[in-house]
This record gives sequence, C-alpha cells and structure tokens, in this order.
Amino acid sequence: MISFEEIVNRAKKGNPEPDRKVVRSNDEWKQILTFEEYRITREQCTEPMMSSELCYVHEPGVYECVGCQSRLFDSSSKFDSGTGWPSFTEPLKDNVVSFHEDETYGMYRIEVRCNVCDAHLGHVFNDGPQEKGGVRYCINGIALKKV
Repeated sequence: MISFEEIVNRAKKGNPEPDRKVVRSNDEWKQILTFEEYRITREQCTEPMMSSELCYVHEPGVYECVGCQSRLFDSSSKFDSGTGWPSFTEPLKDNVVSFHEDETYGMYRIEVRCNVCDAHLGHVFNDGPQEKGGVRYCINGIALKKV
C-alpha cells in the first residue's frame, strides 16, 4: 500500500519505472480509442459525475487501462465513495500508476496516470477509508475496462 505522503513525494520527485512502456502517436490513439476514451485519457478530461456504469459494479474482477490493457486495480480495493466516480484504495502493483502534480483550475491535486501508456485516469485524494490507509483513487470509469 502506498501512503498519501509517498504519493505526494512521487508526484514531486518521480515515479518508479513500469514493467513495460506503450508509446503511440495521437493518430494511433485516435484509431484505437473511442472519441470519449480519447478525450478522457489523452486530453485529461473528466467524465460527468455518476455517468459510468462502473460506479455500480462491485463483482470480483480486475480493472485494466482502456488504452494498453495494463492491469491497474482489483475489485477488492474498490469501494463506494459517494463521489460519483469509481474509487479504489490502492493499485494492483506499486508501479502500474504514476502520480503528477496538477495545478489546473486554481487547485492543487495529484493526477493519476497509467504508468505504462501515460493515460490520464483521474486523481488521488487523502480522504479514503482510514482502515485501508486513507487514500482514495478517484478514477474515470471510461478509462477502465473490467475483466
């Protein structure tokens, strides 16, 4: 489990290397992804609150990156945060997501990206369940595929 303090540290100083990297041009991403998947993952947009069916899915399984199929989250770390986006307490592995400082819209947040293909996934906050470390990964459902 990665502490929020460590997440902030990684956002400022760098993230661990992933097991593999996937690099594609914007044109290649546009051929692979739907229009909405591209907007969310490549242009750092946010899907509307409560718009993802993954908000309501709680069956066992694994959540992959929609762009590169890297396994990012397990359903055992998923919880109903009441925020309107799928939420998790931790990634599957220490190096599958990366953290980046985000100062857009006059706020300071920590952006979460797929560490393999650099897809924008969402943001991470320190208001998650305390019994599970207090971290909440707030992820755009459209950036994920449940398998």
